[in-house]
Amino acid sequence: MKVGYDAETDTLRIVLSDAPIAESDEDKPGVILDYDVAGNLVGIEVLQASERIDNPSRIERLPA
Repeated sequence: MKVGYDAETDTLRIVLSDAPIAESDEDKPGVILDYDVAGNLVGIEVLQASERIDNPSRIERLPA
């Protein structure tokens, strides 16, 4: 899994799989879910992240 924040576009991106994106769906306004050809979730994109998430530039790992 990869997580990144682009301050210039204010976009938070979470990549769950390296599978190619076959379809994207805006589940809620500003939250885009990406799926592969089998319908598996492979990514999440949050637009205007700084308005939706506390300090999106600070990414922390969850304990294992």
